Amino acid sequence: MNIFITGIAGFLGSNLAHNLIKQNHKIFGNDNLMGGYEDNLSNEFNFYNVDCCDFNEMKKILKNMDIVVHCAATAYEGLSVFSPSFVTKNVFEASVSTFSAAVANNVKKIIYCSSMARYGAQDFPFREDMQTRPQDPYGIAKVASENVLKSLCDVHGVDWTILVPHNIVGPRQKYDDPYRNVLSIFLNRMLLNKPAIIYGDGLQKRCFSYVDDCISCIEKTLFYNNTSREIINIGPDEEFITILELADKCANVTGFNGSHTFQNDRPQEVKFATCSSEKARKLIDYKTKFSLDQSIQLTYEYIKNKGPKDFDYKIDLEINNSKTPDTWKNKLI
Repeated sequence: MNIFITGIAGFLGSNLAHNLIKQNHKIFGNDNLMGGYEDNLSNEFNFYNVDCCDFNEMKKILKNMDIVVHCAATAYEGLSVFSPSFVTKNVFEASVSTFSAAVANNVKKIIYCSSMARYGAQDFPFREDMQTRPQDPYGIAKVASENVLKSLCDVHGVDWTILVPHNIVGPRQKYDDPYRNVLSIFLNRMLLNKPAIIYGDGLQKRCFSYVDDCISCIEKTLFYNNTSREIINIGPDEEFITILELADKCANVTGFNGSHTFQNDRPQEVKFATCSSEKARKLIDYKTKFSLDQSIQLTYEYIKNKGPKDFDYKIDLEINNSKTPDTWKNKLI
């Protein structure tokens, strides 16, 4: 089977590609190398240095593909309030271009990795039948992409599944990015002998998912018929933890003894966000195999072995005013 993965040099895409190669599938993928590492790639799969927004090139490289897994995205929920043009272009336009090219090539199925940002601030745990209420440009772009996917596929007879991962952690994640990936930011800073920077009171609560637990869900979605035209949360609904507690755990793992530092709340950040995994358990036998402590340890080992890095502020702030976090304006991370 020919499987095409967008964002194949990124965190989720590269882990999926390496797993599927072991199962003797033919793996193809593209990436603009904006949000991943080149050493995430392998000569065992066919790589195209193509941006998803380039429809004509996407149409060429998606010929003869059976399934497209769309992982690529500028997954900057918090930053999207301050760089909305950059973020939404690389979520919505990139998705529409990818879906259109896939449909034009008569692929059998498209799997779209959406985001928990689709739910916004409402009662938790979030369930798939809830009304979407995104409250930032990133989440809005993700929901708009979902709607285009369903529309195109339903008109042209292509199967689709929308998966909703949340707060994925583990090896191959970009850890020198100051705008996203809170666990990796904490660990990288502590390995640089710097304290965790926490926004607000640190009592925001999240669940974190080790990447292999998400990959197993995507793999089942490739082949399980009962996932056709379904929206499925993939990620744990246990070990709901505050960001402050997460910082403490990172300090324990790294041996960092300094005190955490605090900054003002970030605009539009959802306070409590976790999803129900009941539907995933029912449809694809979802089980959490990695505990939070294991996830933190494995992510720490990856960053330590690869070597801590200074943070790379390569994305420009489009809106810089009194509401823009000082950590970004003044490059404090």
